[in-house]
This record gives sequence, C-alpha cells and structure tokens, in this order.
Amino acid sequence: MASWFRRYLVPGLVFQSISIAGGYGTGRELAEFFLKYGPVGGLLGLLLPTTILVSIACMVAFELARIFRTYDYKSFIQVLLGRGWFLYEIAYLTSVLIVLAVIGAATGALVTESFNIPGYVGTAILLAAIAFLTFKGTKVIEGVLSFWSFVLYAIYITIFAFSLLKFGPAIRNTISDNLVIEGWALSGLRYGSLQLALIPAILFATSHITRRKEAIIAGALTGPILTTPAILFFVAMLGHYPEIAGQTVPVNFLLQALGSPALQIAFQLVLIGTFIETGTGIIHAFNERIAGAMRSIGKQLPVYMRPLTALAIVILALLLSQVGLIDLIAVGYGALTWVFFFIFIVPLLTVGVWKILQQR
Repeated sequence: MASWFRRYLVPGLVFQSISIAGGYGTGRELAEFFLKYGPVGGLLGLLLPTTILVSIACMVAFELARIFRTYDYKSFIQVLLGRGWFLYEIAYLTSVLIVLAVIGAATGALVTESFNIPGYVGTAILLAAIAFLTFKGTKVIEGVLSFWSFVLYAIYITIFAFSLLKFGPAIRNTISDNLVIEGWALSGLRYGSLQLALIPAILFATSHITRRKEAIIAGALTGPILTTPAILFFVAMLGHYPEIAGQTVPVNFLLQALGSPALQIAFQLVLIGTFIETGTGIIHAFNERIAGAMRSIGKQLPVYMRPLTALAIVILALLLSQVGLIDLIAVGYGALTWVFFFIFIVPLLTVGVWKILQQR
C-alpha cells in the first residue's frame, strides 16, 4: 500500500468504514437527525456543522495521537482526560453495544425483507465474519476497511445516479420548496459528535502519520470522506419526501422504488459487508485497548482471545437489538450524542489543542 495513501487517506477511509453502518447505512439515522428538519435544512446540517466538526476534531485527534504515540483508545483518552479516562470507557462500551445492536437489528430486517430468510441466518454470518477479521489483526483490518470504502462509494454513487434519472424532477421540486425547519444546525452538531465518539477507535490507522502536516491533511479529508456518501444518499431520498421519513429501513423503500432487483441485492450485500466492517473496527479497538493494558504489565494478549472477545460483545449486543431499530437510534443515539459531546468533543477541542500547542 502506497505510503501517501496510508498517511492521508487510510485514516479517513477506516473512520468512514466503521461509522457508516451505525451512521447512515440504513437511512434511518439520516431521517432521525436531518430529514425531520426539512430537505434543505437536512442538507445544511450535513454540509456545515457535521462535516466541519468532523474535520476539525480529526485534525486535532490525529496530531495528538502522533505527538504522544497513543494508538489505542485508553492511552489516548488518558492523555486527554487524565484520571477521568474511565468516563469515556464507560460511554464507549455503551456505544459499542448500541451500535452493534443497531447493526444486528438492521441485519435481521435486511435479510428477511430482501432474501426472505430468517434473520438469525444473517446474524450468524455477521458474527462469524467479525470474529474472523478480529482474529486476523490490524494489517488485514486496515486493508479490508480501506478497500470496502471504495465499494461503498461506488454503490452510493450508483444509487444517486439512478435516483436522479428516475426521480430527478421530484428531487428538484422538493429542494426548490426550500423547506428549512429550525434546529438543523444543532442536530448536525449532535450527529457529528456521535460519529466522532469513534475517533479513538480508529487511531490504529494513524500510526503511519509522521508529521504535523500529514495529520492536518488527513484530518481535514476525513470530514468529506465520511459525509459525501451520506449527502448523496440524502439527496436520493428526497424524491420520496416526506413518506420515506417514516420508514424503518428507508434504504429498502428507496431501492424498491427504483425497481432494480439487481441493485437492491447488490446494495444489501454491500451493506451487510459494511455492518461487518463496523463491528470489526469497534471491537478491534477494544481488543487493542486490552492488548495495551497487558503489554504495560509485560504480557501479551493471546491470539485466541480476540475472536472470543468479539463473540461475547456481539452476543450481548444482539440481545439488546430486540429493542428495535427505530427506538435504538432515537433513544440510544440521542442520549449518547450529549454524553460524548461533553466528555470527548469539548475536551478534545480545548485540552487537546492546548497540549498540541505545548509541544514543539
């Protein structure tokens, strides 16, 4: 893998890969955080507070990790929060369970709706794939997550193009109504904060960064890398506004409206692959945290513990997934946004910036 690609693009691609399934893969998250504020209000929320906040926070986080050589989330948070590091860990593990529960609920719904097979079959595939990738380790995970990001971009661009061809006039009419409902900026900020909670989970992908310039460029690119597919997807959804906002899995509604069975099957397979990516990324971060703690006392994490940890966490999350996709996103994500805003985003943009400026 080319050195420039690892330094400038891999961090953003890995971040997008582990964020997308819990961030906008099903479309339910876009409906909850953006579509309710109107078509134009939602676009403004994605383009401004979300993209800008993600880029700025990633620039700071990547540089902080480079300076202090903190590539697992515990050591990074200890630099940032000191003795308060455990607050982030509690919130992180809670978010891991909720994100994986969202993935589990969405996987069950997708395989049942799309392939007419029991949801537990999709769940079993999800479980086995996550365990396998976590077993393979950092290098394989970096490669898989980076490659799959390009697959995701291809499928989202295809859906966007098909939607413009088939529902272009409806999309233009919806946007021309210029509907902006108050609250879009705050919702974009909340959504960005929720995505940024996973920054410490992808710091293993920033170990190739060696200079401040590289950290700043990689961080600046991360915001657009994350939100560009979301914006394409959001615009495609506007051809069916407002009815699509009430759908449990809006992407299924959109694909059925497009009337292309091949595209629908391709997207479902890609999305399930994305769920596997997200689960692998956030669990790998937890494994790296355990490995770091064991190294500090002169021991090594046994290889077999990585897939076992993955299996245990995923099973707990799948039990939680019985709550339902809409409630998990509305209630679980809604609460976590403020938790991470105050215990991570605010310290990152204040204490983190100050610590960077203290280093020469």
